[in-house]
Amino acid sequence: MNSIIDTILNHRSIRKFTEQPLIAEHLDMIIDAARSSSTSSYLMAYTMIGVTDPEKKAALASISNQPYIKDNGHFVLFCGDYHRHMLKANEQEKVTMAYNVQSTEYFMIATVDATIAAQNMTVAAESLGIGACYIGSIKRDLDLVSDLFDLPEHVVPLFGLALGYPDEQQEIKPKLPKEAVYFENTYKDDVAHKAALEQFDKTIETYYRTRTTNKREDSWTKQMVKTLHNQRNDRLTPFVKEKKFNTR
Repeated sequence: MNSIIDTILNHRSIRKFTEQPLIAEHLDMIIDAARSSSTSSYLMAYTMIGVTDPEKKAALASISNQPYIKDNGHFVLFCGDYHRHMLKANEQEKVTMAYNVQSTEYFMIATVDATIAAQNMTVAAESLGIGACYIGSIKRDLDLVSDLFDLPEHVVPLFGLALGYPDEQQEIKPKLPKEAVYFENTYKDDVAHKAALEQFDKTIETYYRTRTTNKREDSWTKQMVKTLHNQRNDRLTPFVKEKKFNTR
C-alpha cells in the first residue's frame, strides 16, 4: 500500500504522550506541511499558534478539561484569521474589507482553510511517528482563550491540536462505511441509508464490547441521539460575532 494512504488509514487519536518535546526538524516539517495546504482564493485565512508556555498550556487544559493539552510534545492552536489581510490596506479599504469578511461565506472559508491546514499537519506528523489529537473543547471559554493569546479583532480560535511521541497504543476506532458517507449524483434514500447505519451499529457494538479498555454496550446511532440531544455552547455565536465574523 502507498505509504501516505497507509498513514491515513492507520490514524488514531493519541491522548497520552511522552515528555519529549518534538524534534525541531520534525516541527519545522509539519508546519511546512500545514502551510502547503489548499486554500480558497489564496486567502490562507488561518493562523497557527504554537503553545510552549507551561502556564498557557495548563490554562487551556483547565478550560477544556483535557489534561493531555499540557502533557505533550507540542500544542498548536488553530485560528480563523483576517487580521493580517488588512494590515497594509488604507483606511478606506479597511472599512470595506472589514465589512465583507463578516459574511458567513468568509467565516466558512477561514474555518475550512484552518481545518485543511491542520489535517495536513496531522498526516505529516503521523508519518514521522508523532501522535495527534484534535481538541475542540477549547470552545468552552473562547473569551478566555482569546485573552490568553491576545487575539485581535477578526481572529477567532477554532480548535487545538495536541502533538507528541505516543506513550500508548490506541486501537483504531471504526469509521462510518463508504455506503453511509459517499453517494453518487444524489443523496441516498433513507431506507438504504438506514441499512448502512444498522450495519455500522453492529460493527461499533462489537468494537466497544471487545476493545482493550473502557468496554461498554453502545452503538453509534444511540451515541448520536445523546450527543445531539444536548444543547451546545450558547456563548459561541455571540463571541464569533463580537470578533466580527459571521454577522450577516
